[in-house]
Amino acid sequence: MAKLTLTASPTFKSMVKIPVPGAKAAPVEFKFNGMTKDKFKAWLETLSDKEDADAIMEIASGWDLDDPFNADNVGRLIDQYIGAAKVIFETYINELSAAKLGN
Repeated sequence: MAKLTLTASPTFKSMVKIPVPGAKAAPVEFKFNGMTKDKFKAWLETLSDKEDADAIMEIASGWDLDDPFNADNVGRLIDQYIGAAKVIFETYINELSAAKLGN
């Protein structure tokens, strides 16, 4: 078991299940940016003023898709798969806030 350190890793990876209409959700591994409690609170407070793609670009820095991770492609993803932004945010928030603690 890994030993806890007081300085959290600046990034972490997590699988996001992107909803695909008429099919099973497609798993996509995202590389997310960690945040301190204060930065996370400030980010949450600004979400209503941001476009989904911009907010995703602030919390993620990569994915395991063949297409490059950039603002245009994030915009394409959330345009083509309407539920994608919601599950990306939910996964990030759950991972960051330890919602899976004990699992």
